[in-house]
Amino acid sequence: MTTNNGNPVRTTQHPTLSPYLISKLFSLRFTSTPRGARLARRLVAVRLDEWGVPYGTRAHDAVTLVAAELAANAVRHGHVPGRDFQLLLRVTDGPPAVARVEVTDTRAERVPPRPGRLPGPDPGAEPAEGGRGLLLVDGLADRWGWCPRLGAPGKTVWAEITLA
Repeated sequence: MTTNNGNPVRTTQHPTLSPYLISKLFSLRFTSTPRGARLARRLVAVRLDEWGVPYGTRAHDAVTLVAAELAANAVRHGHVPGRDFQLLLRVTDGPPAVARVEVTDTRAERVPPRPGRLPGPDPGAEPAEGGRGLLLVDGLADRWGWCPRLGAPGKTVWAEITLA
């Protein structure tokens, strides 16, 4: 089933994949500003709750926080003037149920390190104002990574979280 065309939210069922898999999909472009990142986080939180992942649960908090970090990184490190970032949230009912968050920006030359190659905090240094977002994503997500954007300049950073 699909909502009307004026609504950017799509809920899609894929009976050809498996009778046990139902995929819910939310995708929207946001302005590449702090306000856009906040709106992305709020809409992910609302959508998860509507899809049966209630506020205050570990899964809801983890997915929302990962989406917030990826959106904030797209604004901070992937910003190109006049270009938006895109957020995609897909929840597939299992077993196990999995949420996948993808954030795509248009800046190709600034890429994050690969998973497993994140620099740890320097114990002797003053705490930095930023730089811990991907460490947080690495700690909360079951898998994460990035890939070049298909058909255009930029990259997509994604993370998957099991909703057990």
